[in-house]
Amino acid sequence: MTAVDLRGVRIFPGYLDHGQQVEMLEALREVVRQAPFYHPVTPGGRQMSVRMTAAGQFGWVTDRTGYRYEPRHPEGMAWPAIPEAVLAVWRDVAPEARLLESCLVNYYGEGARMGLHQDRDEADFSQPVVSISLGDEGLFRVGNVERGGKTQSVWLRSGDVLVIGGAARLVHHGVDRIKFGTSPLLKDGGRINLTLRVVT
Repeated sequence: MTAVDLRGVRIFPGYLDHGQQVEMLEALREVVRQAPFYHPVTPGGRQMSVRMTAAGQFGWVTDRTGYRYEPRHPEGMAWPAIPEAVLAVWRDVAPEARLLESCLVNYYGEGARMGLHQDRDEADFSQPVVSISLGDEGLFRVGNVERGGKTQSVWLRSGDVLVIGGAARLVHHGVDRIKFGTSPLLKDGGRINLTLRVVT
């Protein structure tokens, strides 16, 4: 499948067909049953608009003590195993990468967004970050490695996959808004974004 380049970020439009999306969503429902969504709170005390959970060896958490990866959910349980359908995407789009260690599951409901940020809590920046979009369209914005400067945006649709790696590994990126009603995948609407990472 041919990738579209957006400031060094590789986007694979329509990577997952509808049947694959439904299969992945069913597997994620089991993840959420074992490790429920929660609202992270930033070190400054602000509740994030995105709800989160995770699968794999590590989940990413934030609270008043800082941002970090943890081997357990904030409620104390271990993170569930990463679904095989997710592992298959990682192996296909990032074949040179090490074994996947973390699958973050972010749910964007009405009004949720993710400000421009870098993924830099990982130990090895030679390893990519892979993102999978499920559900309603999200306006994805990519900036620069340095803060500030021009940015570019693209609507990510259900089934799209992107790879942030190489020279683009530390670019600032975020999701400005969700276009509700653009996908029938999630019964109550919204967007699920999976971000796949090597942590150690």
